[in-house]
Amino acid sequence: MKTVAALIVALATVAAVAYASADRDRPVPQPVPAELEDLWIANLEPLPPDPSNAWADDPSAAALGERLFFDKRLSSDGNVSCATCHDPRIEFQDGRPLARGVGTTDRRTMPIAATAYSPFLFWDGRKDSQWAQALGPLESPVEHGGTRAQYARVIATHYRADYERTYGSMPDLAERASATKVFVNIGKAIAAYERRIGYGASRFDAYMAAWESNGAPPRGVLTADEVAGMNLFVGKASCIQCHNGPLFTNNEFHNTGVPQRSGLPADRGRIVAAGTVRSDEFNCRSRWSDAGPGECRELDVLPAPAHTMERAFKVPSLRNVADRPPYMHAGQMQTLAEVLQHYNAAPAAPAGHSEVKPLGLTPAELRQLEAYLRTLSGGVAAKPAHLAAPADPARGWLMDDRPPASDGD
Repeated sequence: MKTVAALIVALATVAAVAYASADRDRPVPQPVPAELEDLWIANLEPLPPDPSNAWADDPSAAALGERLFFDKRLSSDGNVSCATCHDPRIEFQDGRPLARGVGTTDRRTMPIAATAYSPFLFWDGRKDSQWAQALGPLESPVEHGGTRAQYARVIATHYRADYERTYGSMPDLAERASATKVFVNIGKAIAAYERRIGYGASRFDAYMAAWESNGAPPRGVLTADEVAGMNLFVGKASCIQCHNGPLFTNNEFHNTGVPQRSGLPADRGRIVAAGTVRSDEFNCRSRWSDAGPGECRELDVLPAPAHTMERAFKVPSLRNVADRPPYMHAGQMQTLAEVLQHYNAAPAAPAGHSEVKPLGLTPAELRQLEAYLRTLSGGVAAKPAHLAAPADPARGWLMDDRPPASDGD
């Protein structure tokens, strides 16, 4: 018995030593740095409510909004729909330096994916909800170019049953206020559809998921240059100061010294819009909003126009950024390399004061940073049915099948 007992003790001792040795050889888990964790799409918060739109999450409103989004009858000449500039085949934008509807605008089309997370819309933030944003182009003389009375008649003629199923009885359109009510509900339906468009997971997100799962930076997901660019993004290049969070934007407005596009009038950016959004006919506090008291916090705390807002423009999301040139608010830059060189040099702003400072990145570092930006492409996240024009029995497919044109520069 003593011999057996001694043997058991010996084996236990050997096993303990072996376990301890194996434990020492096991890699120490490396937690994901907070600044990288913050960028992972898995950490995107649930879709925020829109108290100004009672139908924001109504499926019937979204179904109506989807059909309206692609309908060219919502324009003065019958040739322009929301999808003309926000083409789902190319990241819900148009690939042009300046958006083109019935005329040509002074700014670049912004993509609509995940805009439900943004408190202010457009490059200058002149609208404070998706539905208010949707209404602006409809009456713009160079975008859709129509009138609210015209659009209300389109609804009464072609969408009455769908409209009444969602919003109740069609009002008497002889009254201007009634036409405006229908017009507002067009915007709220389109917003309900747009809320369902988000960003897909990218290779960067796959890298983050593998790191989180394995407790160590994974190999084979990103290249050495892409990892180096990632470290520059959150470090030396300071990109994360403005392009932070899972959507790679702080949803703020900054003057970054972007040059004025030749041939266009001076664009002052946020300093003008910060005033107009307060008095906007369709803002969160308007008679057309569904928000209750205290539910318009972003508008309530909006600072008054100040010199720091001069030529300040919206920080766009960098998700899918490599897939949608040209860049900046008027398509002033054609490539990512050109954008990065701009921030590296940090030229003076044409008006106001630029917030950026020279970065001192080497050519090799600029290439690595661009390589990282290309890992952020993950397409859009939406049901396949939301990414193509619905058929209209009266008119067939409403979206032009021709590939979008490119203006060039």
